[in-house]
This record gives sequence, C-alpha cells and structure tokens, in this order.
Amino acid sequence: MPHIPRSAAVGAVVATALAAGLLATTATASGVSGASAEGARVHDIQGTTRLSPLVGQQVSDVPGIVTGVRGYGSKGFWIQDTRADGDRATSEGIFVYTSSAPTVKTGDAVKVSGTVTEYVPGGASSGNQSLTQITKPTVTVESSGNALPAPVTVDAKSVPSAYAPKGDPAAGNSVNALPLKPRSYALDHYESLEGMNVRVGSSRVVGATDPYSELWVTVKPHESATGRGGARYGSYGSQNTGRLQIQQLAPVSEQPFPKADVGDVLTGGAEGPLDFNQFGGYTLTARTLGKIADKGLEREKTRPQRKGELAVATYNVENLDPGDPQAKFDALASAVVTNLAAPDIVALEEIQDNNGAKNDGTVAADQTLKKFTDAIVAAGGPRYEWRTVDPENNKDGGEPGGNIRQVFLFNPERVSFTDRGAGDATTATGVVRAGKGAALTHSPGRIAPADAAWTNSRKPLAGEFSFRGRTVFVIANHFASKGGDESLTSHHQPPVRSSETQRVRQGEAVNSFVREIRAVRKDADVLVVGDINDFEFSATTKALEAGGALRAGIKTLPRSERYSYVFQGNSQVLDQILVSPGVGPFRYDSVHVNAEFAEQNSDHDPQVVRFRP
Repeated sequence: MPHIPRSAAVGAVVATALAAGLLATTATASGVSGASAEGARVHDIQGTTRLSPLVGQQVSDVPGIVTGVRGYGSKGFWIQDTRADGDRATSEGIFVYTSSAPTVKTGDAVKVSGTVTEYVPGGASSGNQSLTQITKPTVTVESSGNALPAPVTVDAKSVPSAYAPKGDPAAGNSVNALPLKPRSYALDHYESLEGMNVRVGSSRVVGATDPYSELWVTVKPHESATGRGGARYGSYGSQNTGRLQIQQLAPVSEQPFPKADVGDVLTGGAEGPLDFNQFGGYTLTARTLGKIADKGLEREKTRPQRKGELAVATYNVENLDPGDPQAKFDALASAVVTNLAAPDIVALEEIQDNNGAKNDGTVAADQTLKKFTDAIVAAGGPRYEWRTVDPENNKDGGEPGGNIRQVFLFNPERVSFTDRGAGDATTATGVVRAGKGAALTHSPGRIAPADAAWTNSRKPLAGEFSFRGRTVFVIANHFASKGGDESLTSHHQPPVRSSETQRVRQGEAVNSFVREIRAVRKDADVLVVGDINDFEFSATTKALEAGGALRAGIKTLPRSERYSYVFQGNSQVLDQILVSPGVGPFRYDSVHVNAEFAEQNSDHDPQVVRFRP
C-alpha cells in the first residue's frame, strides 16, 4: 500500500468554515482583505503575510506549471507561476487540493479556478500555521512537458539565524498577520517559499527515517551539532533553524524510502515543492531524492560499574507487553546487558499489563516482567528481581487498557531491596525515622497518588535499597506527556506549552518528598529517575531541583552529549536522573542506543549514573 502521511490521519479535508470565519477575520484585521481576486496570480493569493488576502474568495484562471503531484493522503498538486513579482515575501507556488487523485502531470502548464482557503493541519486548536491552497478546483491543461521553474536553494546562507518574530500580543501572540520578513526570520523564510519548488544540497541527517517514511536533515552543518551528527536542542530561545523534514512524492510501493540514521548524509539532496503539515511543519516533498551515505553510527556501550560503585539506570521500554515479538524483548534485554553493562538497579517505564492494550480490567504485569527478566538472563545478564505497584485500571494515562507503570529491577547479587509493606495504587508512602536514618512507610510505594498533579498520569514509585550497608532511595517517574503542546512552527510565537503546568506540579510534589527524606537525614542518598518528559532547562527540572534538593545529572555532561530523544530533528533531553547532595561524586552517561536510529526497540535512550554510596 502507498505510504499515507500522518497528516492524512486528521483528515485531508478543507477547512472552509474556518477559512471563512476566524482566519478571514484575522486577514481583515491586517488590512489586506480588500485585495482583488480578478486576474489574481499565485503571488497575489499568497500575499505578504501567512494568511491570504483573498481567503474565501473565488479566483479564476490562475496560471502555473505543475511542480509536483500527490495521489495519496492529502491529494492534489502544486503549481508555480513562472512570472514572479520580485517580492521576497510572496510565494510563487501554491497547493491545489483536489480531494481525489489528480489527473495533471508534472510539467503541465495549467490554469486553475477555485476557492482560496486556509487549511490548518490538525485543526485550529492545534495552534499550527495554516496552508494557503486553492480548493474545489477547475483545471485546464494548456500544454505538457514544460520545463519546471528553477528550484530555490535552501542552504546555510539563505536561512536566517533568528527563528521567528515574536507574536503580536494584541492577537494572542499570533504571527499570522505580521508582514513576512524572510531575510530576518527562518519561519518567515520558509513561509515565503510555501508551495514553491525548492532544493537542498547534500545534507546531514539529524532525524532518522521513521515508520512514516520521513527523515530530517539540516542545511546548517555547524548548528548545535552533537558529537554523533545530530542537532541539539539547547533552549526555548535558540532554535535549530536549519532543520527541514524530507518526504517523497512517490508512494513507497513504487519507490522505497531511504533508511537513514542520524549522522548519515543525504547525498545529492532533494528537490520538490515545500509543503506544510501537522507532523513537522515545513516539509520538502521530494520529487527527486538523493541517496544515503551511511556514516556507520554505532550504538553506545557504557562501562561496567566497579566493585564499590552502585549503578542505577532508567529505561523507557515503550509499551512493553507479552504480546510484543520475542525479538523486542531480546533486543531490549541485550541493551540492558551489553549497552548498559547490567546496572544494579534499573527503573523501567512503560511496562504494560499482562495483556497489553486489551481493555478488560487486567492490571497485573508479572507475565510482562517474567518474560523480560528471562530474556535478560538469556542475554547473559543477572537474574533480576522486580518490585512495582499495580495501577488502578485506566487511571494512569497511556494506551487505554495498557496500564503502563514504573518498575524496579534489581540484581540481588549486588543490591538488596528493603520491603516495607508494599502499598497499593491509592496508598501513599511516607517518610519516617528509623534509627539514625530515614525509611519509607511503604517500599515499594507510590508518592501522593491522590494529588491532583498525578491525574491521568503515572504516579511515582519509591523504593528503599541497601548497597554495602548504605540505604539508597530511588524514585522512579514517568511525568505527563507533552501531548497538547503546540509545535515549534506554531503561529503563536512563542508556542503554547500547555502540558508544562502539570509536569511542574509533579516536579514540585517529587521535590517535596525528597525534602522530607532529607529533613530526616540530610545526607541521604536519593535518586529521582525516569522519563521526566521535559528538558534540562525546563521549569519542570527547575521545580525538581528547587532548594538544592536535587541536581540534574545530565547537566554534568558536555552540552553536545545532553540528549536522550530525537524529535523532529532536535536531539533533546526527556529522560533524566537527578541526585541529592548526599550522593556525592558521580558519573553520568546518556547511552545512545535508540533515538538516533531508524531501527529502534524504544524511542528513548537509557540513562545511567554510577557512584559510591
């Protein structure tokens, strides 16, 4: 079957009502609604802002050369005017949405009549920018086999270093009505080329080929480069402007999409119309696509812990359940043994219940864990024991029926678990004094499960361990996801990060619990680990670190190594291990085994810390 882009999942429908309503109002506010549709050419339709001055109006006989045809997903074709107006802000290309497979061919000279609309991929609530297009078209082919307009080269020189203008506060921080400044801002530059025939030369891959037949390249080789070929995401105010998503116009059934890892090179580049979609924003839909030069990226291996060192790791195993292929269990187990060097304690995230996403009330995960720990032994690792607290059915978010939770694995030959009356899903563990030290009232136990911070989210799992006579507290976390946040290409600048509010509350709750432990014993060894779902510079991490209770271990790495996940070509931090002051000197490693590769067993890279309690 042909590849259908994820944008098709939200429906390749025309947002006619939206175009005639909200976006038309915005265009009127900008003072451009009086533009004439009579005799309009493509640049007249595109205008000098993100919204067409002709939105909602009928246009007739708009001339252009067909530069690309898409017969699947959002069906239609692109045309480009060969008679440019000389204004850098106005695009000469536009998408013609046909709803059914188009009959034109690349190189056809056509005249198109139809309605000008602004389509928002993902809907208006997504915050995405809109795509200017002609809908309900009538098309006349005047000739075929014409030469295509010369492509505009997108490269390090043409893309500005500043990412986007600040949105207009009077318009809710929207940039929609602002005049485009393509020489000043990268987003404006890309918008000024929307629908046009563009090309990139040979470019480094910064986002591996994904299951949807897409990859990301950078046209700026030195921009925020990681040591392994990626582009590191270092702050909200410093975007990687050279990133560009690459798709292909040919269905994969006719032309397989190249498989690439981060650091590989797309030799020969790509050429085709510049699209905008929900899953990545500006996308070069390649009519011609180069080849991948394999640069041989290898999966990292961390060193084994020494006799007196305790090694604690965190690993998001991506919805693991017994129904997954044995190959996934084996690969994840091999990573624990070979790449992570069999840590003494491994906090797992996204362990599903015994029948996975089957929504029948099952919450136990003992079969999942037995299958995984057996695979670790088969891979040459230790016989790990486990501790967890089963969640209430469908109360912790994630895939419905899957009941993901955190789990502690530990090697009983190296470390012991202190069992103190395991709590259930709704019982909170607390901190009490035990002799000269601190202890948990429930181990394993959940932290404040009734707190609103954990609504429809995973509750932290706290455990008390003993290593060479020293008590070590580990808190395993899986904070709320970033679902609902606006993309970096949002028309709101800065984008709205709505999900951050809950994660900050979660960070505050965990920080408060750590303080309770340290109030009993100031030099207690406490590790907060897991999929924090937020960056090392985020408000969430600041909440966790507040008052000096914790320190984000990943900040001890060189900046080029601070990442655990790759999203839309940005190598970024989501998984973390934070340590209390009592831990003392430690060594931190983000072990890159998944996120940079087309072949993944999880989309997260595990983290490990080693120290001497």
